[in-house]
Amino acid sequence: MSAAKPHRNRGDAALGVWGVLVLLFLFAPLIVIVVYSFNTGRLLGAWEGAGPDAYIAAFNSSPIVSAVLVSLRASVVATALAVLLGSTLGIGLGLRTGGFSSALMAVLGMVLVTPEIVQAVSLMPWLTSLTVDWGVALFGDGILRLAIGHSLFASAIVSFLVRGRVRSLDPALFEAAEDLYASRWNSFRQILLPQLTPAVAAGGLMAFTLSLDNTIISAFVQVTGSTPWPVYVLSSLRSGLRPELAAMATVMLVATLVLLAVAALILRRGGSSKSLAHALVENP
Repeated sequence: MSAAKPHRNRGDAALGVWGVLVLLFLFAPLIVIVVYSFNTGRLLGAWEGAGPDAYIAAFNSSPIVSAVLVSLRASVVATALAVLLGSTLGIGLGLRTGGFSSALMAVLGMVLVTPEIVQAVSLMPWLTSLTVDWGVALFGDGILRLAIGHSLFASAIVSFLVRGRVRSLDPALFEAAEDLYASRWNSFRQILLPQLTPAVAAGGLMAFTLSLDNTIISAFVQVTGSTPWPVYVLSSLRSGLRPELAAMATVMLVATLVLLAVAALILRRGGSSKSLAHALVENP
């Protein structure tokens, strides 16, 4: 036993060192972009000094601010669509079983594995046809076009998360609700909905982040005057990346970390089965 303990300690230390190296490898690009966001040079790769000039230039640049606002607006709409459609479908698939549900799950799986370039190529003529041939002016709106394209993949993710959460619920909760003569609305509002909050919050966060950095679909479905942030950065490669792009990317990274903290708080405060059952007894 005494000989095995030092061997175990050396193994734990080696795994710890390897874990640190892996984390450094994963986060090294983020560290580099944060450091170079303080570059006072004209180009991102040419370090000339440290200072906040890039942040000032980023927030004073109308094209950069406009591109970020377009991405944020599109991401909010895409998240709302994904949460609404994905949650509804996930609840239905979680409460029902059978061949039809299995077929829908297979279709959702196809959406997840379909390359984005295929979705982008199919979306562009479809949205153009709705706008030009059918005269539906609503689909000519740049924000809506981006949101529709981004919500396709995100809706499938939300559906899987919500379905898994529904399947993991204890059936005794719903049986207790029926024994207490609770209406279907009260059962949904006091049992199902609070239990689904963590899955819906996680799905909404993923939908927002996926929409925020979507480049391929955005490049195909965007319209003039509604250039999102990823496409703007991609187009900037022709003239060379500037430090203000890294500065705005750092700001968006910090905002994403704040969203992750909020999502973690929501997940921690998710209602337990005991508290929900107690609330149902008090308000049947």
